[in-house]
Amino acid sequence: MLKYNDNFCVVSIFPGEAMAENDQDRSNYRLAGYAELIERYDLDVIPNWHRSLVTTSGIHRIDSRGGIVEEVYPPKYWPGHTLGNHLEFALKYDGTNLAILASLFQEVEEEDFLEYVRSKPTGKYARRLWYLYEFLTGKTLPLDDVKRGNYIDLLEPDEYYTVTPARQARRQRINDNLPGDRRFCPTVRCTDTLHDFETADLPRRCRQVVSAYSLELLRRALGYLYTKETKSSFEIEHINPTSTRTERFVALLQLAEQEDFCEKMQLIELQNRIVDPRFRDSDYRMSQNYVGEIIAWQKERIHFACPKPEDLADLMEGLVAAHKRMDASNVSAVIHAVVIAYGFVFLHPFEDGNGRIHRFLIHNILARRGFTPEGVMFPISAAMLKNPADYDASLEAFSRRLMPLVEYTLDEDGRMTVQNDTSIWYRYIDMTPQAEALFRFIDQTIDTELASELVFLANYDKTRKAIQEIVDMPDLQIDLFIRFCLQNNARPSARKRASHFKFLLDEEIARMEKAVLDAYGSTALKDD
Repeated sequence: MLKYNDNFCVVSIFPGEAMAENDQDRSNYRLAGYAELIERYDLDVIPNWHRSLVTTSGIHRIDSRGGIVEEVYPPKYWPGHTLGNHLEFALKYDGTNLAILASLFQEVEEEDFLEYVRSKPTGKYARRLWYLYEFLTGKTLPLDDVKRGNYIDLLEPDEYYTVTPARQARRQRINDNLPGDRRFCPTVRCTDTLHDFETADLPRRCRQVVSAYSLELLRRALGYLYTKETKSSFEIEHINPTSTRTERFVALLQLAEQEDFCEKMQLIELQNRIVDPRFRDSDYRMSQNYVGEIIAWQKERIHFACPKPEDLADLMEGLVAAHKRMDASNVSAVIHAVVIAYGFVFLHPFEDGNGRIHRFLIHNILARRGFTPEGVMFPISAAMLKNPADYDASLEAFSRRLMPLVEYTLDEDGRMTVQNDTSIWYRYIDMTPQAEALFRFIDQTIDTELASELVFLANYDKTRKAIQEIVDMPDLQIDLFIRFCLQNNARPSARKRASHFKFLLDEEIARMEKAVLDAYGSTALKDD
């Protein structure tokens, strides 16, 4: 969420207006913060969500384009020319971007950085940057420990989702409230969108939806929702599972509330149980994989390159450690699910089954963290399947920005070789777009998939009872009649009536059709 100083003059502009003005006379603007350091050190990085410029004359302006906010500050905000000046400006106004800092710290002269820290040994930004330098590089700088002053949070809790209790770093007197460690540590910013979803209290809304129905009806709905979630998760990947594979996945979903699956051996077992037996893995993959599509003979479009296999073990150990840290904290259950489930699919540790495990982990974490009511299944994959563009966008928010940084070759057999070091980009992902997307899917799931299924079953029971009072037919015949009505504008077709209901009188048929229409209303009036 953007923070503004009280003395800023904020001017609303149409998208592109500020960019166009900047293009006309760039000499009036100077890059600041991350933008300046990226240019100074010629860094190849995923762009930060926020780009800062300082004007030589003018007022504060903001423009947003392509998911990046460009902010122009008045002249008095110019930080100066040194490394430390722009690092401090970046933390103040651009946020804490671990991936950019990790890349930058590989390039800066250590003495330049030491000069900045020594000039402000107890300053909060200097201490944060000093901690992050040692955290991201693994080096210990020749600096004495801070002996006095209060402990300060590494991330501002009103700007980022953080974990508590924090790890205390006595050396810099820092409360490390990051969700992970050096091996794997995504961040999620506190945006207005996420704040609105948190305020909406989706778990409470879900409990309200569920509380209106009997336990028996909930039990029946749950059986259907397990199957619906399973089929939707497979269908997203254009897979038509056998009945055996469907039953296996349903059985796993039924365990999601009870067991923690985010451990190496549990993840391997999970993969083995949901894929074709011929593609079971006994460990994390040892080959380079990627997501792509054939566009012409011997031509393939690469959408996403996964981490190099030699980086994978460390990344996955970091993911499991981050899971344990968040599991023991009070961080939002949805943020926890985002970091682990989307982190898993971006790391792609197996040859097959990664997408299904990614969606399973969402259920596993939300259920274990008590976000979903006890015994209730969220068919989130169904919401994703109904909104494929939104689901794809949640994945591409990372992959689209990553791919320009990956140098790779494909041989004639389609084997990929990644030639540069890419591990930083998978370790320190900004998962804010994925968090907003998952909240939207949960919101849609409560209001549509869950609520509509409960309403449907309640109406079904009402219709069954009404038909039974008209004609005392076997349950199978009643079920067929209702199904045929729902498939054909609230009445069975002439062919199905003749083949299945010749024994019924016209008056009985009419009353039964009315019972369906009374229960379902316009929802019954749809084509087959």
